[in-house]
Amino acid sequence: MLTALLGTSPAIFIGLTVVLVGGAAILTGRAVANNWKPAWQVVASCFGLALADRFLIYALFQGELISPSGILIHFIVLTAMGLAAWQIAKVGKLVNQYPWRYRRTSPFGYTELNDA
Repeated sequence: MLTALLGTSPAIFIGLTVVLVGGAAILTGRAVANNWKPAWQVVASCFGLALADRFLIYALFQGELISPSGILIHFIVLTAMGLAAWQIAKVGKLVNQYPWRYRRTSPFGYTELNDA
């Protein structure tokens, strides 16, 4: 059931998609945020990473090349990882660059300091 949904075995999904290509998605999110680029660029980059991931699964592990549910699930996982890294890097950069204006409230959020 899970293999049919992912288009590959769960072990290959975790090893290749989450660890290897997921690391690339995290680095992509950080790079886009460090250059003050919008989040849609992370989504577009993660779509390309999802396609490359499907090809690697096909070429290395004899998985299905065209698996609509597999491509969608891999794209969602990679995009979530990339956008989380983008938000964390953006908040860190904003707080470090403008410490008089913003304070970090969590890894994903910040608050604006009052002038009063």
